Amino acid sequence: MRFLIRVVVNAFAIWVVTLITVLQVSVIPFAPGETLQLVLTLLLVAAIFALVNTIIGTVIKVLAFPLYILTLGLIGLIINAFLLWLTAWITSFWNWGLRVEDFWWGVVAALIISLINWVFGILLRPQEKKERS
Repeated sequence: MRFLIRVVVNAFAIWVVTLITVLQVSVIPFAPGETLQLVLTLLLVAAIFALVNTIIGTVIKVLAFPLYILTLGLIGLIINAFLLWLTAWITSFWNWGLRVEDFWWGVVAALIISLINWVFGILLRPQEKKERS
């Protein structure tokens, strides 16, 4: 269930990023390119991004732990942009998917996606039940 929520939030975040045209990030939907195909493409790209972030991102973040300390966590922006670019590269083998035209705009896009995920993570976090005595 958590994975599905994560995919939906990632799909929303990627959609928001594609609305900002200066970032040069776009999603090419399945044919014929109607609204349903765009939503399904966003969900599939978000699922691929979640898998890439879970599998490859975890390994990279563990290996880059000393760089996190040296840069006070700023290397995380570059790593997230790399994972977004990697997702775009994976989907580039088909006629649909994510396209990131410039790596440095991809860094900004990854920052926006991270911020949206952070906000939704706070909103969707289960609340702790307080015990009454």
